[in-house]
Amino acid sequence: MSVGILLLSHPGVGSAVLAAARGLLGSLPLATEAFELPWDAEPDGQLAAASASLRKVDAGDGVLLLTDLYGASPARLAEKLVHLGTPAHRVSGLCLPMLLRVQNYPEQDLEELTRTAAAGARNGVVVDDA
Repeated sequence: MSVGILLLSHPGVGSAVLAAARGLLGSLPLATEAFELPWDAEPDGQLAAASASLRKVDAGDGVLLLTDLYGASPARLAEKLVHLGTPAHRVSGLCLPMLLRVQNYPEQDLEELTRTAAAGARNGVVVDDA
């Protein structure tokens, strides 16, 4: 079994990051889906659909929820998802380096993969003065 990955984002963000990861890696080692919250949607109204996406990637070892912007509607939806019973952790700041990093460590458990996601985002920011 392994940890599932659910990208929760504003429209166009999660699907683009997921498409880029698939383009670079081909098949992804971890079950990964994108759920994009419509601009005018209330998080409570999308809970059932987001929960279905969560269940789709859950293989029994929990789900890592990667959100694009801390405190925004997708992050608030992720907060609701962690209370539904499936073991889940949240990391905000979704970016391509974060997603690529977690896909390179499919053997990690949910706790460790959460730290790996945050490190992937931090280490993916490089100031290039050249």
